Amino acid sequence: MIITEQEKRRAALEAVAEKMMAAARTAPKARGTDNLGIAMVTGEDISRLSAEMEKLGNENDLAFFIRDAACIAASEAVVLIGTANKALGLDCGYCGFPSCAEKCKISPGTPCIFNSNDLGIAVGSAVSVAADNRVDNRVMFSAGVAARALDMLPGCCYILAIPLSCSGKSNFFDR
Repeated sequence: MIITEQEKRRAALEAVAEKMMAAARTAPKARGTDNLGIAMVTGEDISRLSAEMEKLGNENDLAFFIRDAACIAASEAVVLIGTANKALGLDCGYCGFPSCAEKCKISPGTPCIFNSNDLGIAVGSAVSVAADNRVDNRVMFSAGVAARALDMLPGCCYILAIPLSCSGKSNFFDR
């Protein structure tokens, strides 16, 4: 029996995506508080995500959303990592308010720096797994915005997407 790389490509990418999700989950978090949502998008949902990106790009005159939509459409898996915006009660003032309670009362949509930082650390852990497995990837804010619009990670207000590809030339660079 001969099994070609093309026959195993999707399974290989999904296996890497699973490892990426584990790495994101176990990444360090402020106060040990886990406010992350993590998921893998495949199949028809990749098409939905790409279509939403095109729609948002056209509605808001954002050409890079449309360009990135083509990258998502060419991906076989996309890892989504997002965070809820929950104040951790540290009263650090990094958000511009003297206390978490005041931030939540006056401006609940203002990000807690620790949630944003935890998201960044988790994304860094995830992409390192992709790199260690020699899988092409790119962190995309645009696809995260579309994933949020589609409620792909319920409860998450900030989402970053990491599309994965395995081809002779990376879909994510020299676009």
